[in-house]
This record gives sequence, structure tokens and C-alpha cells, in this order.
Amino acid sequence: MIYFENEQDLMNIDNEFESSILKTIDFALKEEIGDIPYEISLLFVDNEAIREINREQRGIDKATDVLSFPQLFYPKDKVFKEVYLDHEFSPEDLDGENLVLGDIVLSLERAEEQRFEYGHSFERECSYLVVHSVLHLLGYDHMNEIEKSKMRFQEEEILKKLDMAR
Repeated sequence: MIYFENEQDLMNIDNEFESSILKTIDFALKEEIGDIPYEISLLFVDNEAIREINREQRGIDKATDVLSFPQLFYPKDKVFKEVYLDHEFSPEDLDGENLVLGDIVLSLERAEEQRFEYGHSFERECSYLVVHSVLHLLGYDHMNEIEKSKMRFQEEEILKKLDMAR
């Protein structure tokens, strides 16, 4: 289950775009965790709102493109598949039958800026950012070259399967 909220008014979001992004998230999660019922929240904001969240939550006073707030603990250099695939979840990890994975905050304003920087569509940029964020929710990171390489590979594999490769 994906809880979605749009708290920005700079970018016009239609039902087709919203549906595409939600399907991208669902596809990425199915690729990584299979059929485990999940729960995440997705929030669309502008640059000022994401800057405020970034400052409050991470102590970084600048706008960014996407923020991820995982709800599960991952040991160093481990991802969901390596830790939780055959795991019994505790009641605090679940909302009913759904595994609570975390929250994604996406600045559509920054995604619009970056689509021009990278030379692709707004939908492709947003899809990349939500896949990137989903992988963070599942324990992937890019703090060193090995982690970064592993994460980039998974991002591109998922986007390729969605016919959104670079």
C-alpha cells in the first residue's frame, strides 16, 4: 500500500503521472521484496519544503531532490534481501498485514530542474528518484564506491525493465 500526498503546487500532477509513479514504486518493491505486503508513504513537495525537512531531519540546510526515511534496521552493507527475506517481523514492523518500509519525500521542483540537466523527461527523472529512494528504504546506500556501484546497478536494472533506461 502506498500512501500518497501532494503538498506542492508548482508542478501540475495529473492522474496519469501519479499512477505511473505509484506503479514504478510498486514494481521496484516487487523486484526487491517479492510479494510481501508493504506500506510506504510518498510526499511530493517543492524545494523550500524539502529544504526544511532536510534541515530538521538531517541537519543539512539545503534543498535536495529526494529524501528517504527507512523504518527497518539494516546491518552495515546489508540490504532487505540479505536480512529480512525469511524473517519473522515483529508487530512494530507491521501495520496489520503490511510491512512498514518508510517514507519518501520528493521535490518535484528539483526533479524538473534535473530533467533538463540530465536531458530526459520529467517522468523519467521522477521514476529514477523514487526507485533510488525505494532502494534506500531497502538498505541500499552509496557511501562508498562498492555500495554506490551495487545501488546504481539495481536502479538501472529496475528502470530498464520499466523501459525507462538512460
